[in-house]
Amino acid sequence: MTLHIATPLIESRPLSLAAQRSVWLKLDALQPCGSFKLRGVGHACEVHHARGARHFVSSSGGNAGLAVAYAGRKLGVPVTVVVPETTTERAKELLRLEDAKVVVHGSSWQEANELALTLVGAGDAFIHPFDDPLLWAGHASLVDEMAAAGFKPDAVVLSVGGGGLLSGVVEGLQRNDWGDVPVLAVETTGAASLRAAMQAGHTVELERIASVASSLGAKRVAEQALACTQLHPVQSHLVSDRAALEACERFLMDHRVLVEPACGAALALAYAGDALADFEKVLVVVCGGATATLGQIQEWLKQVE
Repeated sequence: MTLHIATPLIESRPLSLAAQRSVWLKLDALQPCGSFKLRGVGHACEVHHARGARHFVSSSGGNAGLAVAYAGRKLGVPVTVVVPETTTERAKELLRLEDAKVVVHGSSWQEANELALTLVGAGDAFIHPFDDPLLWAGHASLVDEMAAAGFKPDAVVLSVGGGGLLSGVVEGLQRNDWGDVPVLAVETTGAASLRAAMQAGHTVELERIASVASSLGAKRVAEQALACTQLHPVQSHLVSDRAALEACERFLMDHRVLVEPACGAALALAYAGDALADFEKVLVVVCGGATATLGQIQEWLKQVE
């Protein structure tokens, strides 16, 4: 019994019409804590719990922190999550609903993460938001579920922040002998750390994150994510913040599911359709986002105008 659930795999009529090809959705926004993060985080927490961890520590004001808090509550392990000052009140409230202790520190995730590492004592486990082989192994279960359903897409579209989802999906494709299925990796223009790494041939630290898609806001992508682009067919795509936000609104109307702009980036590529021209059957990972509100998305849309 895993902490994550097997999520629905459905064909999207609205997206298929928009892209003029068959577009399928892996609805990981329906995980109990609101995002795909539970696959990897849940796996990591279960492994550490089995090894005797008595306390989980994480650094994330978003989906990863929520996944750790959920996993800790289900496993009966106390959780401390260090979040940066930019974290929304809604995110902090959701963390507390899962009985997590919330510590606010620093102006960025990097600063919050530095403090979190100092809080890890003997018998504790640190759960990284995206850069950990245990996470990637857990995220790979998304592909296992498609294989078990007998569904092999011609391409997979997903959003990239730190690169945990990309690393996991590529691991899943490889272990199911689907090395011929390309991944279309989507970032917003102001948070394109994977694109920068692919162009440079090594990971690069962005000067700043200039995107409302804060879940994509890793200044440096994980080394494993870059490695994935070298061992598997991965295409880098960029969309604007506006396109990502409009995709969130459109997806809410089309499928009655609210996702955050980080997820909207992948959906924006699918709605535009041009990048999918070489493929007949495309899977979009609807990765989710528990902290998004419709009001916030509409406010951001006013700002990018």
